[in-house]
Amino acid sequence: MMLAPDNATVMFVEDDEQLRHATVQTLELAGLNVLPFERAAPALARLSPDFPGVVVSDIRMPGMDGLELLGRIRAIDSDIPVLLVTGHGDVPMAVSALHDGAFDFIPKPFAAERLLMAVRRALDRRALVMENRRLRAAAAAVAQEGSPLIGESPAIVRLRAMIGQLGETDVDILLEGETGTGKELVARMLHRSSRRRGKPFVAVNCAALSEGLAEIELFGHAADSVPHTRLSRVGRIASSSGGTLLLDEIDSMPLAMQARLLRVLEEREVQPIGAERPEAVDLRVIATAKEDVGRAVAEGRFRADLYYRLATMRLRVPALRECGGDVFLLFAAFIEEAKQQLGVGEVGLDAGVHAHLAGYPWPGNVRELRNFAFEVASGRASLEMQGVAGQDLPTRLARFEENLIRDALRRHGGRVSRALGELGVPRKTLYDKIARLGIDLAEFKRAQ
Repeated sequence: MMLAPDNATVMFVEDDEQLRHATVQTLELAGLNVLPFERAAPALARLSPDFPGVVVSDIRMPGMDGLELLGRIRAIDSDIPVLLVTGHGDVPMAVSALHDGAFDFIPKPFAAERLLMAVRRALDRRALVMENRRLRAAAAAVAQEGSPLIGESPAIVRLRAMIGQLGETDVDILLEGETGTGKELVARMLHRSSRRRGKPFVAVNCAALSEGLAEIELFGHAADSVPHTRLSRVGRIASSSGGTLLLDEIDSMPLAMQARLLRVLEEREVQPIGAERPEAVDLRVIATAKEDVGRAVAEGRFRADLYYRLATMRLRVPALRECGGDVFLLFAAFIEEAKQQLGVGEVGLDAGVHAHLAGYPWPGNVRELRNFAFEVASGRASLEMQGVAGQDLPTRLARFEENLIRDALRRHGGRVSRALGELGVPRKTLYDKIARLGIDLAEFKRAQ
């Protein structure tokens, strides 16, 4: 459960002087800030939408009563929790007030612990609302600055500064970072901040290039130089000339292709298959890697000369777990994005969601967080996050297994072949479980 902030306040409205003083003393002894009022009107005058606390009010009072006060408070901010103190004959009235938006009612005479328990729950609810608003405002402020790289942590602030410094240079850059950290976003930001911004940004997924087709894809070919076609083809390298070439997951590129790529980087020219002479290209190359390429060099999986050619400038995109409170900022921004795309209204973010955001390690980083935000906005995540108290062991185990499968598919964009390696089960077994659980693989692919 969230702890209420230090400025959390209990506004207590009670016309009975003796009860008011005794209750204020009880609340203050519990460490709470208290604003006591004899009448409702002066209390109402002190309220605003940014009030960081809760209101506890008697129902029967001279002038404005507690029910009218509830309605007036809800007009100011419907999320301010109002607790009504009721006499015995007012209980039916208080129950009706719950339907009108009251947070709780406390029958007289009440035990101190009953009051404190209700007030603390209300303060936690208010703290959650205020934190959600702060995060949405902060995410909107960052977005208005024109940077899609959201975050206030030192690691993200440094990364944004480096992007600004390197944008106007033509130096090749190696971006390193875990899967899902946003390396392609950083590459696009570097392109947009450069003099090449009006030219092509061509992204090549090196992990998806088969050895047989990689040469054609990258270098192209002259007419009548490859089987089954008489037409020429411009390769991805040549089509990026004047702009930026993104070599995504270059640590997955076959060694033979690395040798040909090195020549392109050194000579700034490319020779299509079957062409008589090379063509000059004006390139800025940004390469991304999901592992330490230096280690791949030491293990013989990556050419040292290509590594040193690319690593003129290295930038590391931090993992989400290294960015502190940025997880909440990013989540707020993704919730707004999900609301627009899914066409939903306000999304309630309860304490369970906040606890998950704070305590989960996010191995899939920003990509996984965005998928989670869309699940919350669509109402699916709430089912997965409900407590398991009262469930028997087989039910808990089945649910745990389903969450593991869904998390693995989410991290790998619905690609079963990659999820297999993580889950360590036979292909047929995994497909059987996916079918039994009614999991739609296309849903995870769309979220990429």
